[in-house]
Amino acid sequence: MFDSGFGGLTVSRALIDLLPNEHLIYVGDTGRYPYGPRDLDEVRGFALEITEHLLRNHEVKMVVIACNTASAAALKDLQTSCPVPVVGVIEPGANALVDATRNGKVGVIGTVGTIGSGAYQTAVHAADSSVALTCAACPGFVEFVERGETDTDQVYVLAERLLAPLVSAEVDALLLGCTHYPFLARTISEVMGRDVVLVDSADATAFTVRDLLTGLNLNHPATDQQGEHRFESSGDVDWFREFGQRLLGPEMDLVTRIDWKK
Repeated sequence: MFDSGFGGLTVSRALIDLLPNEHLIYVGDTGRYPYGPRDLDEVRGFALEITEHLLRNHEVKMVVIACNTASAAALKDLQTSCPVPVVGVIEPGANALVDATRNGKVGVIGTVGTIGSGAYQTAVHAADSSVALTCAACPGFVEFVERGETDTDQVYVLAERLLAPLVSAEVDALLLGCTHYPFLARTISEVMGRDVVLVDSADATAFTVRDLLTGLNLNHPATDQQGEHRFESSGDVDWFREFGQRLLGPEMDLVTRIDWKK
């Protein structure tokens, strides 16, 4: 699985908890983050490169795009060209969102790239065309998370400004459409109000992975032995390990450096 940085660790955590016997390799492309402001064609190129690396060097049986921007940019292409199943985070998240609403008014927040792609608009409409959807891009959120500044006055002020359209729309369910955003859940909840359900696509994605592995008879046999968890970073490995352990937990102990071809 891969993400532009640390955000996809929320999906890793959900997968490790749900599928403790499965081996997991996580690529954090921190040398090129954030993906959100980048052109989607450029992000698509990154996603294809990382997937090729996972197939060639790790012989993976499934690829999880644990990044909303990369899912929006490359999921369809990878599902067509990849020899193994490829799962994104957008469709599972959209399904969980429409299941959570009570008043039929839902919201999605994400990076500029994700919201601009229209991927969530399409996925939510496919899940339930009757809901009223409000979307908002939240530039700056990823950078706050990557710096570990998840509970500051500055991020609260930014959240108040960026989330204002969702508050005005009276949504009662809000999808955190970037895997970094759950780390800002407390701030987002304070701005939106306690009655608004925050939907994190990590758990929904983990269940989708489990069901697909089971359906294809690819799941690892249940044993008492824990799966092996490996992590790679294209940026500062020490920083990735230290910050990642605070987000994921003790499983993140083996981190190696990866360098892309120039």
